[in-house]
Amino acid sequence: MKKITSIIAVCFALGAVAQTTTDSITLDPQKQLNSAQRILSGNYGSAVTVGAYGEMLYNQEEGNNGELDVQRLVLLLGYRFNDKTQFFTEIEFEHVEEVFIEQAFVNYSVANNTNLRGGLMLIPMGIINEYHEPTTFNGVERPAMDNVIVPTTWRELGVGISGKINSASLGYQAYIFNGFRSTSSDGAGGLTGVLKGSNGLRSGRQKGIQSTVDSPTLSTKLEYYGLPGLRLGLSGYFGDTQAEDDIEQLDGANIGISMVGLDARYAYQRFTARGQFIHASLSGTAAYNTATGNDLGSAMQGYYVEGAYNLLPTTNEQKLFLFTRYEQYDTHNKTAGALVRNDAFNKTDITSGLSYHIAPGVVLKADYQFKDDARSGDSRDNQLNFGIGVWF
Repeated sequence: MKKITSIIAVCFALGAVAQTTTDSITLDPQKQLNSAQRILSGNYGSAVTVGAYGEMLYNQEEGNNGELDVQRLVLLLGYRFNDKTQFFTEIEFEHVEEVFIEQAFVNYSVANNTNLRGGLMLIPMGIINEYHEPTTFNGVERPAMDNVIVPTTWRELGVGISGKINSASLGYQAYIFNGFRSTSSDGAGGLTGVLKGSNGLRSGRQKGIQSTVDSPTLSTKLEYYGLPGLRLGLSGYFGDTQAEDDIEQLDGANIGISMVGLDARYAYQRFTARGQFIHASLSGTAAYNTATGNDLGSAMQGYYVEGAYNLLPTTNEQKLFLFTRYEQYDTHNKTAGALVRNDAFNKTDITSGLSYHIAPGVVLKADYQFKDDARSGDSRDNQLNFGIGVWF
């Protein structure tokens, strides 16, 4: 506990030297920056730059007691070694008691709008995995498909390149990462499965924690920003899961993953909209399920569409968005071998609520979620949510 307190004290002491400004927090998708982009572009002549974001939430399923949680507090630190070389890291405290390193990478500018990066980085898939700061999205909770199919926050160790081609209004990213872990040894010569139908790929994240590397995976993203207020993204992730030496030759130890994503964000005056589609094709799941006894699907798919309208005049600094998001996601979109599709994994969420931006970097949120799945009857409980989010 003393070590954690010391880290916090040092971070806030450094914040007195250099701190990111809030003017880069904008709802215009063409100008929007995530935490890493703000820190790397916000040195303002100082070597050390400090920021933070956090969320405090209240969730109550219908008919049950509510839960209060400091879901996350993330400290952002950047250091500029020289005009070309920078370091960025996120230190995340989850639920008050858990500590993770969410990002930690070196960024080297080889030319204007071209950067080499290496370290623990976010996989550029969809919207939320890269733009998950609480003031950048509507809804108290992140979209559910970005929990199980794109397992936000999805980060791994790797190297790659990022940049922009402004003449074509294109941004690009391409990285080589280590992949998901799918299995571990059961201690008796067999396999224990990590991945399953109920939470998709989420449990396979290695997060840079003594990660096993068997074969590299490729992650890419292209973004188009040539039309006013519009930002379009095309993402891809391809490779095999990773297994340790003593089990990697066993049948079913690894599976192949090919994931593609399309996303769009738009803003015009008081109106904003966004949408996302993700499809993941998994090979080798029949052998994997036979070896582990799990129920992993051979394909996962999901999408959502969302519209929001600012109820306050555009001249106001404060913004009050009324929004609705429709979301459908299925971790048993397809199954292989003897596995039968489970309708409980084919889910629909409708989320409606308010996002009240009382100042740049501070948002109050409230929403209600109508939840259903493909089973007959009222099979999932609806949920009421409240939240406070900050980012500076």
